[in-house]
Amino acid sequence: MTKQLLFKSLLSLSLIGATGVVQAEEIRLNAVSFTPKTAVVSHGFEEFVTAINEEFDGELEINWRGGPEVMPPFRLADAVRNGSIDMALTSPSYYSGLVPSATASNLSFKTYEEIAETDYLERMTQVHAERGLHFLGEIPASPVKFFLFFKDEVAGIDDLEGKRIRVFPTILPFVESLGAEPLVMPMGEIYTAMERGVIDGFAQSNLGWVDQFKDVVNYYITPRFYRAGFNVLVNPEAWEELPEGLRERVQAYLREELAPQIDRSWEETMVTAQTQMEDAGFQEVRLSGEAADEYLDTAIEAAWQHLAEDVDPDLHAELRAMLVD
Repeated sequence: MTKQLLFKSLLSLSLIGATGVVQAEEIRLNAVSFTPKTAVVSHGFEEFVTAINEEFDGELEINWRGGPEVMPPFRLADAVRNGSIDMALTSPSYYSGLVPSATASNLSFKTYEEIAETDYLERMTQVHAERGLHFLGEIPASPVKFFLFFKDEVAGIDDLEGKRIRVFPTILPFVESLGAEPLVMPMGEIYTAMERGVIDGFAQSNLGWVDQFKDVVNYYITPRFYRAGFNVLVNPEAWEELPEGLRERVQAYLREELAPQIDRSWEETMVTAQTQMEDAGFQEVRLSGEAADEYLDTAIEAAWQHLAEDVDPDLHAELRAMLVD
């Protein structure tokens, strides 16, 4: 072999090797969210995607493909598990059939940092792994809580008897315990159902929709209940493609640094949301004293009793101790 041919051969091998290194470093995970990109509630996931792509530039890129227009929200967890998508942001209640204990994170009044001080994140990582999912962590929204909204006047808990109230699965036991009739339906159907009298009210946070509901909502009950938080699920095989050190750094970055920042970032958003309700003329029905205590106690007890039907007793006790007691 001539020196020229030898040089070309070595050059080709070095280029192949260099290409292999670049490919190994540039890992892309395709993600879908249960909410549209433009929705206010997507704020936390937008911060997550931007921060991860900046912090791990050249090593990991999250390609946020979109929301419900890409895949129906209730299919996301199964799609992650079977590898149709690499990553999903989803509501815990949207995959409670697959991981019943996931909904526990909403059944609390604690902040993310208070919960993170317990073994909750590690325990949920184990639980999800048993169901073929990697639980990367939570996109928390602890300041985002829930209300019951109505068109016709309600004066207190006794007036809820027999009311037809739209819920998502997590809130169903609470509404049922109030003597009302809970109806599970997607967020996108609430307005039409209220307008046509199919439902008398609905359970929801107050993010991003107030101006559109002025003519079908007049009253809302306080105190607010539960906390919001959305889970980031990753396909285990896709997760294993990341080098071990990178996996550890990404997970620690979300859980220890980014998630607390995102949780605190909701405060200003909630002030704006409250102002929007006041500007829209929504009237607060404020429970106080024993009535307020009964309302909140019912919210917690009804939900955790219902959860006990689907979750191993030992796990149930562990989670309740971390999230409530």
